[in-house]
Amino acid sequence: MSEIEQSVEVEAPLSAVYNQWTRFEEYPRFMAGVERIEQRTPTLTHWVTEVDGVRREFDAEITEQLPDERVAWTSVGGEVRQAGVVTFHRISGTRTKVMLQLEHEPHGLVEQAGDKLGVVRRQAAGDLERFKGFIEKRGVETGGWRGQV
Repeated sequence: MSEIEQSVEVEAPLSAVYNQWTRFEEYPRFMAGVERIEQRTPTLTHWVTEVDGVRREFDAEITEQLPDERVAWTSVGGEVRQAGVVTFHRISGTRTKVMLQLEHEPHGLVEQAGDKLGVVRRQAAGDLERFKGFIEKRGVETGGWRGQV
């Protein structure tokens, strides 16, 4: 397994940042390579991704969700093996730190080589920066789910 840790500070209140992060179906708007996410149940999402011509479909189960604090998940079945957690930290009333911790298992030689070259690490950093730009430009979240898992 490969481990990645990235963070970004966002100019938006903690609740707005958390709410936007829980809008999984919006991820294609700021995550490179994510074509579609379907929220099938409160704890199950279905992902369709394509990175460098490699298309993958997989399910991810939300294993922990505490409003304004954290969202944790793990992939279930399929070729993609990953688990992660995103935590949210109030810096001020209008600034929030988002921290991502991700473990993933590269599949095949191309993904293993890309992992060694830091491709996934750079993609995660870019996704967080695009998330920051997405919510800061809007000024408000597009919705959210405040349930607890």
